Amino acid sequence: MPGIDKLPIEETLEDSPQTRSLLGVFEEDTAATSSYFSQLFRAMQRIYDAQNELSAATHLTSRLLKDYEKQRFPLGGDDEVMSSTLQQFAKVIDELSSCHAVLSTQLADAMMFPITQFQERDLREIVILKEVFQIASDDHDTAVNRYSRLSKRKENEKVKNEVMEDVYTSRKKQHETIMHYFASLNMLQYKKKMALLEPLLGYMQAQISFFKLGSENLTQQWEEFLTNIGTSVQNVRREMDSDAEATEQAIQDMKAASDPLYMPDPDPNQIPVNRNLTRKAGYLNTRYKTGLVSSAWDRQYFFTQGGNLMSQSRGDVAGGLVMDIDNCSVMAVDCDDRRFCFQITAFDGKKAVILQAESRKDCEEWIATINNISKRIYLSENPEEIAARVNQSALEAVTPSPSFQQRHESFRPSTQGRPKTGRSGSQCSAGSESPALSSLSLDSLVAPDTPIQFDIISPVSEEHTSEAKSGAQGRTNPFGESGGTKSEESEDSILHQLFIVRFLGSMEVKATESADVIYETMRQILAARAIHNIFRMTESHLLVTCECLKLVDPQTQVTRLRFPLSSVVLCASHRENKRLFGFVLKTAGGRKDGRPVTVCYVFESNNDGEKICDSVGLAKQITLHSEMDRKATQKQRDLDKAKEKQEEELHKQKQIEKDLEEQSRLIAASSRPGQPAADGQFLVLSNSQSEDSDAGEEGNIRFCFSSKI
Repeated sequence: MPGIDKLPIEETLEDSPQTRSLLGVFEEDTAATSSYFSQLFRAMQRIYDAQNELSAATHLTSRLLKDYEKQRFPLGGDDEVMSSTLQQFAKVIDELSSCHAVLSTQLADAMMFPITQFQERDLREIVILKEVFQIASDDHDTAVNRYSRLSKRKENEKVKNEVMEDVYTSRKKQHETIMHYFASLNMLQYKKKMALLEPLLGYMQAQISFFKLGSENLTQQWEEFLTNIGTSVQNVRREMDSDAEATEQAIQDMKAASDPLYMPDPDPNQIPVNRNLTRKAGYLNTRYKTGLVSSAWDRQYFFTQGGNLMSQSRGDVAGGLVMDIDNCSVMAVDCDDRRFCFQITAFDGKKAVILQAESRKDCEEWIATINNISKRIYLSENPEEIAARVNQSALEAVTPSPSFQQRHESFRPSTQGRPKTGRSGSQCSAGSESPALSSLSLDSLVAPDTPIQFDIISPVSEEHTSEAKSGAQGRTNPFGESGGTKSEESEDSILHQLFIVRFLGSMEVKATESADVIYETMRQILAARAIHNIFRMTESHLLVTCECLKLVDPQTQVTRLRFPLSSVVLCASHRENKRLFGFVLKTAGGRKDGRPVTVCYVFESNNDGEKICDSVGLAKQITLHSEMDRKATQKQRDLDKAKEKQEEELHKQKQIEKDLEEQSRLIAASSRPGQPAADGQFLVLSNSQSEDSDAGEEGNIRFCFSSKI
């Protein structure tokens, strides 16, 4: 490093103009140094602040990744792979956050401290010394001028001495001040080099230490993990690109295919009317009254579900019932202000709805669809064709899935005679009224001539039975119209799972060893619904707990049916249609002779039936383990009580032995009369015996104690 320029301290007393000129150069250098270091300090302060923000942001990122599994995304679901991956990332980023925190501490100590000290201490000291030197120099000049104005004609010793003393003091003060000032300026040349190099050295050392610490923490295992994650990200990206290309191609195909459908009233020659639909959905305009003679139109989304016409406005969660279209009449009508209108009239003629379609084709298809749903039984000379159509309509009503019929060919009964087309009551006999069903039933699984129950009636308790019967008068629609009372019992179960189900039917069964009894019950119930033209189902919420199974009304929250979990002996879903499931319930004393009654209940669910069965199995396992824990706890309590009783008996035995030993000691002491006791007291004995007493009888011993003097 080249030599340092210095101010000559030995010339400070002379204070020549050359010295003052050289001092001005040093002062200009000091001002430039102060300006430069102010900028450098701000730059390093930004580095330090950025590092602190990076450390805080890294820590926040780690905390958010740890909290990912606690978040509930509506479309995310329970992605265990993603949660596990993010937990590993959180661990790595947490370690990086610790490294960043260490780096922030090192930057504060090794980079910010030296430059802060130089700026706040050394440069400030120069500024203060400059001000003191300027004051001392002005005082010296004033004292010298006063001394120079002394008169040689009229000398006053006192004034002369004061002036000379003032010159002496000011010159000494100036000399000392300028020497310290020059020394500080000379030292500043060294300090500014150190203040410039030390922060940079500390910064580089802190960064090197940070990189070494990161290299030690990010081992080979983390490198392999990051490589695998990178490969997974690339796979997801390729899958996304492929899906995007397929979606774009599908959009182009749909645009080309849907071009004729953009017209509100297409040409019937290009798009013919489909009159064989049994399910229809779309937007219609419905007319409603706004006054005695005035009316208005409202656009809503209409769809058919089973034998019902439903409507749903935008923003609604679910649709509402408009009317029952079983056995209704529908026809096109002329409206003064609207085109393509048709009217649906209920079978009893008490309710009518006027709707407007968008086109003539749409209007004709709605009319044909409602006619097909209303007239499900088509007359034909071939009985087998009648049975096939009846069964097809039943299967379509049971489930909205279009492939339901193809997956359940085994449910179709091969009827030999013409079935009854009339609607039955809430109960019908699958064996007496349908010879085909009787021939298909398995006697080993289902009792012959067993009535099928299509309404919810509980065999568990008389209270629930009477409530279900009172609420099941007439037909029950799928919108919560039932007559059950809400259970007042408290649910303290650790398991609460809710499923949306629709009750298909129940019947008494014989065997409970395998799931075949449930499959056979499903087949008979669906076939009976098809033959007797019963398509409507009661929708309920199935609540699975560790104590029972409950069917709850979705609107009123009233308990329709309650099954104790201990009475459920079998639960299974269908092999092909997983939405169908059932369970077998065994109750004691259901019949007059006291024999247990076994009933199979069949439901359809919006979810997978296997999940419901798994939930029931989980509830039974939890109940079993709870019962085992309760028995083990009770056994331990009994053992503890027996142990306490044994210890109490042992304590009593020891007390008795101690009392006997004390009595023996007293008797032994009584055999030595006049002998002083151990505590310095005398024991005086006197025996009084009756002359008429027996020779073997002991005398009465009277003990008297007298204090020893």
